[in-house]
Amino acid sequence: MKKIKLLLVEDEIVLAGVVKETLEAHGFQISLAENGVQGWEQYLSFRPDICVIDIMMPKKDGISLVKDIRAVDEQTPVIFLTAKSETQDVIKGLQTGADDYMKKPFSMEELMLRIRTLLKRTQPNTTPSPAKTNTGIYLLGSYTFDHNRQELRHEKEQVRLSLREADILKMLAERPNVTTHRKNILLELWGDDNFFNARNMDVYISKIRKYLQHDPSVQLINVRGLGYKLVY
Repeated sequence: MKKIKLLLVEDEIVLAGVVKETLEAHGFQISLAENGVQGWEQYLSFRPDICVIDIMMPKKDGISLVKDIRAVDEQTPVIFLTAKSETQDVIKGLQTGADDYMKKPFSMEELMLRIRTLLKRTQPNTTPSPAKTNTGIYLLGSYTFDHNRQELRHEKEQVRLSLREADILKMLAERPNVTTHRKNILLELWGDDNFFNARNMDVYISKIRKYLQHDPSVQLINVRGLGYKLVY
C-alpha cells in the first residue's frame, strides 16, 4: 500500500522529532522542515498528501507559507499548529486556507484523528458507503453546491470551499429546514466537541453564511442553544 506523504513544518526540534517518529510508526512518509522557507522548498519537491504546519516560525511564518501553497494548490489539506489561542489567530489561520487548527500542547492521538479525518475526504482510495448514491451535488436556492469539487456556484460566481466548509455545508444540506445539533457536527467532523473545536466551527459557519448572502431565500440560521439550520 502506498504510504501517505505528510509535510511537517515545525521549528521546535523536540516536538518535531516526536511527531515525526510517531507518524512514521503509523506508516506515514514524513518530510520535515524547520522553517517556512524549507517548508516551501519541500512542498514543491515532496508533493505531500497533507501538511501539518506551525504558525510561528523563523524566516517565513506558517500563514505566509500556506498562502503560497494555496496559490497553486487548493486541495491538499492543511492543519495549523500554534501555541496561540486568541480568536483572531484562529480566524486568520482559517482564512488563509487551513482546514483545521490545533493548539499546543496537543495529544498525538488527537492529531492522528484529525489527519485521518481530513484524509478520508481527499484520498481517492476511500471506499464510499454503498448506501450513499448521492452525486454530491446539491441545489440550494440559486446556488449549486458540489461537495466533491468543494465548489459553491452562484450565477457566474464560484467560491472554492475548504474541506471543513464543504463537509459542514454537506451535513446541513442533507437535512434542509431541520436543526443539526452543534455537538453532532463536532463529533462527526472533528471527533471531539471541546470548546476550542467549537470556536473553530463558528469561524467556518460565519464564512459559509457570507458565501450564501447573494440569495435571501437561502439562510443559515443559528438555533440558539441547539445548532444550525439551513433553510432554502
